[in-house]
Amino acid sequence: MSGPGDGRVRCSWATSAPDYVAYHDEEWGRPVHGDDRVFERISLEAFQSGLSWLTILRKRENFRAAFAGFSIPAVAAFGEDDVARLLADPGIVRNRAKIEATIHNARAALEVPGGLSELVWSYADPDAPAPRTPQDVPARTPASAALAKRLRAYGFRFVGPTTAYALMQAIGLVNDHLADCWVRDRAVVTGR
Repeated sequence: MSGPGDGRVRCSWATSAPDYVAYHDEEWGRPVHGDDRVFERISLEAFQSGLSWLTILRKRENFRAAFAGFSIPAVAAFGEDDVARLLADPGIVRNRAKIEATIHNARAALEVPGGLSELVWSYADPDAPAPRTPQDVPARTPASAALAKRLRAYGFRFVGPTTAYALMQAIGLVNDHLADCWVRDRAVVTGR
């Protein structure tokens, strides 16, 4: 499906709003490394659960400000006053369970040997076939189920197989740009 009058073929989900076009063209499926950056994406995927990704995209800068740039040590140090502050912040999704899970996940991330980024990237699949249609893109895979199980073993919350697969897509562990999408060859899965 073409985008906003530029003649480029994009994944069909990416054409309904300018925010989606920009996210698709510049970020989605591009490799993201680093513990804090991966933690941010895990956190945002958890907050998205049950909501539109567009809602999260439009609040992303507010989330970054509210959660100390998603610095794992900073968020791990959050206490009850921070939970109250976050619950009162209209710039983010004010869901107590998700806020508390994000703080808990930061504490869990501190305990991951080798770091969160290394753990998550150990599930990269650079050889996954290019999907030809949106129906060829799974909601979850055996790898996402294994990643979710591993994260939960470290104590992570809000990381089921579907959320884990959305994370894998978003940060480039798999390349789910459709075969004819103009971004497909630019979003290269690099592995660890």
